[in-house]
Amino acid sequence: MHPRAEQLIRDLGLQPHPEGGHYAEVHRSAASSSIYFLLAAGEFSRWHRVRFEEIWHFYEGSPLDLLQLTPNGTELERFVLGPLSEHERPLHRVPPAHWQAARSRGAFTLVGCTVAPAFQFADFALLKNSTTLAAFIRRKHPAVAEFV
Repeated sequence: MHPRAEQLIRDLGLQPHPEGGHYAEVHRSAASSSIYFLLAAGEFSRWHRVRFEEIWHFYEGSPLDLLQLTPNGTELERFVLGPLSEHERPLHRVPPAHWQAARSRGAFTLVGCTVAPAFQFADFALLKNSTTLAAFIRRKHPAVAEFV
């Protein structure tokens, strides 16, 4: 793992996340919650969804490939989170109940994720646990099936 990624994991107190990568909650209120989220090279955020909208914020490292699927899995969109440029944006909103997955394009990426109203694990689902939809995604979108 890149030394800066290791340092960020230590300094920010990041722990393994069930979807992959490392995280630490840094804010919680009834209105919203925020986490730091780090993906190192070779790690990825598995297809998952939350009940409410989620906003991703780029902080440091390599750009991040952010994938998004409609709730029924039919429409796939790709975004690049990174420093503001022609092809990258530092912020992206994922609509409620949309599937999302991510991977760093380099050694590591540090982002923040904000959910409003506040995130609860009861509102979180991994695509791999929806076997029928997971099989559909593997057939319809084979290029992103590895994120299941």
